[in-house]
Amino acid sequence: MSAPVTEPGTVPEADIPGPRPGEKPFATHAGVRRLIAAAVAAPSVHNTQPWRFRRVDGDTLDLYADLDRLLTVTDPLGRGLGISCGAALFNLRLAIRMTGHDPRVLALPDPGARPDLLVTVHATPGAPPGRDERLLHDMIPHRRTNRFPFDGRPLPRDVLNRLIAAAHDEDATLLLVRGETARRVLDMVAAADDTLAADAAYRAELAYWTRPGADGVPYHAFGPRPGHGGPPMRDFGLSGTRHAHEGRGETADFEADPQLAALFTRGDGLRDWLRAGQALQRVLLTATAHGVAASMFSQPLDLRPPQHRGDQAGPFGYLQMLIRFGYGPPVPRVPRRPVSEVLDRWEDRRG
Repeated sequence: MSAPVTEPGTVPEADIPGPRPGEKPFATHAGVRRLIAAAVAAPSVHNTQPWRFRRVDGDTLDLYADLDRLLTVTDPLGRGLGISCGAALFNLRLAIRMTGHDPRVLALPDPGARPDLLVTVHATPGAPPGRDERLLHDMIPHRRTNRFPFDGRPLPRDVLNRLIAAAHDEDATLLLVRGETARRVLDMVAAADDTLAADAAYRAELAYWTRPGADGVPYHAFGPRPGHGGPPMRDFGLSGTRHAHEGRGETADFEADPQLAALFTRGDGLRDWLRAGQALQRVLLTATAHGVAASMFSQPLDLRPPQHRGDQAGPFGYLQMLIRFGYGPPVPRVPRRPVSEVLDRWEDRRG
């Protein structure tokens, strides 16, 4: 199991020139690195960043699951891994569109021989990117998971409608959760969190993936613990005094009525998890574009035994993520694996 790493002192990927107009997106090292830098800015379960990429040729890129980063206790079937890689895939699609090409996505192209090969993406010439595509692409470096208190202001109806439409655009359903239903959902999350926290193997896995790096920089989006009656935000086992100086052992007053939404897909297999990740990322980037912060709850899904994953379909399909929206303080970016670590080496004299 490999730990997240950073690559200090390197040139920011945003400063690497992308493909020239009319050039194939994967034609040069610089172009590929820029596209992958966008992809790896996606959120992932516990910031595990469980992805790898391989350039096939000037038109084609493969996305693999990095199975060394599978959470074997929390996520034994790879649902969270699939959602994480789906979010990276959505960013990659946006980055390809910025080159004036269309991403043609083939999911699970060789499940028998290469089950870790999640997606093959072919880039074909297309129209210039539209205004909405450019806006979402511009939001990639600004999206954050925000685990701090929100101020309680309700999201405007038009913003909620845009979030719902964003999920629909990716063949998923975003359902707003309000009133007594929201309270029951939060109670369910809190109960699941308590159950998980009592599992020593779960605590050990969580501690491994949320520990600070050697430089003291946290690898995870932390926040304060809620006071009495607040939403069940994870404290990631960091409620002790050893983290008080970092603000991660403190409590805070959260919004009284969190604004929640539930993300559903029609099925509950690996293809659906990839679809859920793409929908989630489109929703999160849309929220970022409107100044809306977000954090996710997955404890009830983490708790569900693998043998019961297929029996939870409702009228909207299968629940894949619970999302909390609101208006909160700015939060820092958490580190990302360097592109050189997630991109397989390839030779190209032009690179």
